[in-house]
Amino acid sequence: MPGRRRTKEQPLVRRPHIRSVAVAVAVATAATGLAGTAFARPAPSTARTAAEGVRTAARTAPVVNAARAAAVAHADASGVGTGDELRVQDVMFDPEGGRHVRFQRAHSGMPVLGGDLVVHLDRQLAYTGVTTAAGQSVQATASDARITPRQAAAKAADAAEGDAGTAELVVDARDGETALAYRVTVTGSALDGASGTRTVVVDAVTGEVRSNAPDADEFLSPKLRKALRARGETVTPSTSAQSAPSLLAGITSGASGYPATARGTGKTLFAGSVPLTTTQTSRGHFQLKDPTRYNTETRDAKGKYTESFGSGTAITGTGNVWGNGSTSNRNSAAADAQYGITKTLDFYKKTFNRSGIANNGKAARAMVHWGRGVGNAFWDPACGCMLYGDGDDMIKKPLVVLDVTGHELTHGVVDATAKLEPTYVDRDGNQYGEPGSLNESLADIFGSNVEFFAANAKNPPNYLLGEKLGLKQKFLRRLDRPSLDKLEGTVDYWSKATYDTEVHAGSGVSSHAYYLLAEGSGKKKIGGVSYDSPTYDGGAVKGIGRAKATAVFYRALTRYMVSTTDFHDARVATLNAARDLYGATSTEYRTVDRAWAAVNVKAANTPANR
Repeated sequence: MPGRRRTKEQPLVRRPHIRSVAVAVAVATAATGLAGTAFARPAPSTARTAAEGVRTAARTAPVVNAARAAAVAHADASGVGTGDELRVQDVMFDPEGGRHVRFQRAHSGMPVLGGDLVVHLDRQLAYTGVTTAAGQSVQATASDARITPRQAAAKAADAAEGDAGTAELVVDARDGETALAYRVTVTGSALDGASGTRTVVVDAVTGEVRSNAPDADEFLSPKLRKALRARGETVTPSTSAQSAPSLLAGITSGASGYPATARGTGKTLFAGSVPLTTTQTSRGHFQLKDPTRYNTETRDAKGKYTESFGSGTAITGTGNVWGNGSTSNRNSAAADAQYGITKTLDFYKKTFNRSGIANNGKAARAMVHWGRGVGNAFWDPACGCMLYGDGDDMIKKPLVVLDVTGHELTHGVVDATAKLEPTYVDRDGNQYGEPGSLNESLADIFGSNVEFFAANAKNPPNYLLGEKLGLKQKFLRRLDRPSLDKLEGTVDYWSKATYDTEVHAGSGVSSHAYYLLAEGSGKKKIGGVSYDSPTYDGGAVKGIGRAKATAVFYRALTRYMVSTTDFHDARVATLNAARDLYGATSTEYRTVDRAWAAVNVKAANTPANR
């Protein structure tokens, strides 16, 4: 049944941190989605006319109104009660007839942490179900606060060892309870090397710190870096040999004025010589900014620890050839970043008709040469962009590899949809819990798909992640048999222990299910890479193909997942997606069920309390 709700008898999660992602209060926009599926979304102000806005509002308003009414009428399932406000994040139209409205809940004007829900309707706008992160009703009054905003900010600053911003009153419903709290953004946290922001949630009655976690998502976890250092292993990513520059470099679109669209060449570190669409700013002058992809741009942070894209330096040149394939030219890393971002955008657009990372027709952005001695890459929601360091004593080159970019930008897609969150974070910044593991898994799944989409001979596609990093085990993670990753201790199958597993290690459960759904079990060679995928019960799985498996997982993410979705919830979400796309009696639907059973995720072993 769509949208299995949480009740007091169903699993609850410990307090995850909430990333700072803007929520659209009103939806006003155009169509996109999975192979013809329509999403309504906030439109860029420069890209929509007033008439288009009126037409879109006329289309979405009845759906939103019906979804709101359904959430109230089915309060036992949605948790929506007196004093609650439902703020629209997304409206989705399926060609099969379904309609889905994703809401963020507020109570008495205060955001509800864990208050996200998706209401499902049929073509006639009749209620068919709801997916909720926190199914309970909430009750909290601002006047119940016993500590002041100033005191909450001081506690947050002390906990995160940084500079606290303004404390905002919220209702924390993430623990199956209702707690009045303050949410505080702390910058310059010493826990993160004084280089990032943290979100700290402080109980407004007791002063207890309820959660404290970094906002940026690191590709290499603190646990992995610690393991590499303990082994004495340094990582020198392998770069690609360069071919001759494209003869198209510098040719413009024929526009009579500037700025104009131009075609250049990136001389990358990892992907060889690649075509890049750039902006010609004047005669003989170019900028690493793509006007054909929402003005997607890469800038140079010049060693600053900044989370403001505007403070990065625009990358410009006179030859429209960017980099030389070596770190001796700082634009080589920029070319990799721009290439990876545009390929990721193209993958989401051409595969799912998704316009941009947040599906709002806005630019994707990156800054290279971020900080000093930073051996990592990040998706940073505060910046809304990718950040790439230049490496350190252990990681010898910038992590501007294609699947790294696809992985990290997918975290942006998750932030714009289900907002999957870890259930808790330790002092070192390691994240734990199944929703966070699912987030990492989806990033690996779609990051791998970006490679297949790009089909770059210098970066051959496969079901391996981080195979170009130069690790001794030849990859970081892999989808066919995740446990071959000994560095992170990634797991192949679900068990109750996955609740307390670091998220990169726990990601193997759903990544393995995806691989089995796409390719099936057993030995095979795909694109020159040998795979041998086992199953928990020893039975065989016959895959349905990567395209269909990817469609199922994307539909599940965008329609049926919320911030607390765990592996058993994900099974239901993907079954719902397969039912939508192929029918409840289809081979695809049955294979989804079989793939999850093959990693020990079954209806029969759904825990009563988690």
